[in-house]
Amino acid sequence: MINYLFASFFIIGIVYSIITGNLNISSEMLTASRNGLDLLLSIIPIMCLWLGIMNIAKKSGLLDKLAKILTPILKIIFPEIPDNSPCFSYIGTNIIMNMLGLGNAATPFGLKAIKEMQSFNKEKDTASRSMITFLVMNTACVTIMPTTIISLRMLYGSVSPEQVIPYIIITSSLSCLIGLIIDRLFYVVKNI
Repeated sequence: MINYLFASFFIIGIVYSIITGNLNISSEMLTASRNGLDLLLSIIPIMCLWLGIMNIAKKSGLLDKLAKILTPILKIIFPEIPDNSPCFSYIGTNIIMNMLGLGNAATPFGLKAIKEMQSFNKEKDTASRSMITFLVMNTACVTIMPTTIISLRMLYGSVSPEQVIPYIIITSSLSCLIGLIIDRLFYVVKNI
């Protein structure tokens, strides 16, 4: 499906360039490729720094302590998960890393959480309520430190790259809250 989507973008781009008379497609593709590579090479050091800090926090036990602080809240949000499950630690770590804007580092913990949830899922071919709720939380996670956005703003010469932090905290908090409310409403409607 994604192949068709990208192929349609490519075809639409060619048709649009023919209609507008901008037939310089090859130079645009090369320029865009160069800009994409430059962007990637500029972001890699910042991501390595934050991933290294998170690795130190993980090995020092700080992430586990923070995840344990979140466990009482997570038990309310995920009542189907058994109390002694390591799932809460994985979910907590995933949420903390997403809060710090490190989605790439959060992914392995999210996958471990889903794998653990699947182990006590009664219907193996259907996502459980906990899995759906976790995906909603993971997608609309509260972000406190949007490291990637700040790095992009720094890269493109923003005068105040951190100026967006309060707005991102407000919008991500609202999106997470609204996502959880809609998730619960769908669950209640489904079971009526």
